[in-house]
Amino acid sequence: MSLLQVRNLKKSYGGVAAVADVSFDLPAGQLLALIGPNGAGKTTCFNMVNGQLRPDAGSIRLDGHELTTMAPRAIWRLGVGRTFQITETFSSMTVVENVQMALLSRERKIFHLWRPAAGFHRQEALQLLSQVGMESQADRPCSVLAYGDVKRVELAIALANAPRLLLMDEPTAGMAPQERHALMALTRKLVAERNIAVLFTEHSMDVVFSYADRIIVLARGKLIAEGDGPSIQANAKVQEVYFGAGTLGRKRSPA
Repeated sequence: MSLLQVRNLKKSYGGVAAVADVSFDLPAGQLLALIGPNGAGKTTCFNMVNGQLRPDAGSIRLDGHELTTMAPRAIWRLGVGRTFQITETFSSMTVVENVQMALLSRERKIFHLWRPAAGFHRQEALQLLSQVGMESQADRPCSVLAYGDVKRVELAIALANAPRLLLMDEPTAGMAPQERHALMALTRKLVAERNIAVLFTEHSMDVVFSYADRIIVLARGKLIAEGDGPSIQANAKVQEVYFGAGTLGRKRSPA
């Protein structure tokens, strides 16, 4: 059985169907890209899986647990991590303190402020930073980091909850090509090591076709195609949706 099962998902706004009867599966150990042109319903679908939006109909199950009635915090505690298009870190804190805060939240100690937070889980936080290549910058403030490094810190924060499912919203947005490939190569490595599932939205087609095991394509709220890179590139409906946009390129080897 797949780790994540989405069935007949629907969401409308004022009579306009943002997501219309979308279904897909995501097993552990796989990267699934969710793509489509602007207004396709990607963000709406993504946010329903995360619990930020409540679907009008349909089912979202994580390892048998129904998520559609759960708050984002409850979904997070079931093992769903998330990174954001706009990075979500505490810029005034150091790199390691950001990860320590996530570890404290995991253990529900976030409000036990009579003991310095810096004394909790430092070694575990450093181990997570080591996995994303940021241990050497552990004691630097997040505010002085390069953008690509902040993305790595955010990934370490997401991993602090030992997620079984990782949701990545435009993970390479604003990054240079070399940074994009470095981050996604790291993500693929972590997927293999931890046997986690990753659902990600992405506009950079070089990233999608280089790293996604499978791709699902939305257009006007409907799922129009699903498959591996070559089958998606050859799909007539997908070509029609992206015709003239210059965004549906050939698969490139990871840099």
